[in-house]
Amino acid sequence: MATGMLYLARRSFRSPLARSLFASAVVSLHTLPDLPYAYNALEPYISEEIMTLHHKKHHQTYVTGLNAAEEARSPTMQCKGISTTHFFWRNLAPASEGGGKLENGPLKSAIERDFGSVDEFKKSFNAKTAGIQGSGWGWLGYNSTTNKLEIVTTANQDPLITHTPIIGIDIWEHAFYLQYKNAKPDYLNAIWNVVNFKEAERRLEAVAK
Repeated sequence: MATGMLYLARRSFRSPLARSLFASAVVSLHTLPDLPYAYNALEPYISEEIMTLHHKKHHQTYVTGLNAAEEARSPTMQCKGISTTHFFWRNLAPASEGGGKLENGPLKSAIERDFGSVDEFKKSFNAKTAGIQGSGWGWLGYNSTTNKLEIVTTANQDPLITHTPIIGIDIWEHAFYLQYKNAKPDYLNAIWNVVNFKEAERRLEAVAK
C-alpha cells in the first residue's frame, strides 16, 4: 500500500503544474536571515547578549509567525516585524568597519541643511525617540513632498509609510534593556557609534534623485 502511494506521488509531480505548486510552497517559507556581522561586532555599544537574543529569539518569532500566518492564509502583523527588524540589522555596522562615521557627502549636507548640524540632528532625534510611550521606532525619513529629511516616530512594529526610511532606531526594550536598563537616553547616545551612515546615504541617494 505504501509503495503504491509513493508511486502515485512520484507520478503526480511529473505534471508541470504540480511541480510549480510544490516549488511555490517551498519558496514561500521564510527563514531567518544571517546578520551581516558577528553578534559581538557592535560591542561595547550593543552587547553580544542583546544581539543574540534580538536576532535568534525576537526576529525568529516574526519569521515563525509569518510562515504560520501564510500557511493559514490569514492576515498578520508579523510581516511588519520582519520588515522593520531586517531594516534595523542593515542599519548598523561595527565601528571597526565604518559604523558611526558620517563622512562629507549628500547625507551630511542634507542633515546640516535640515537640522542645522549633525549634533543638533542627533539631539532632536534622541529627544523625540526617547519620548515614545511603550515600544516603537525612531526614524530619519525623507519627505518626498518637501524634499527634506524629517524625524518621525512609529508605534510598536508599524513601518514608516509616510516617508522613505533613511535611518531607523529600534526602541523596544529587547533592543537595549539588558545593557542599558531603563536609561533610554544612554542607549540612544551609544547607538550612533554603530549607525551605518554609508547605507543610510545610499538610501537617500536612491530616493532623492
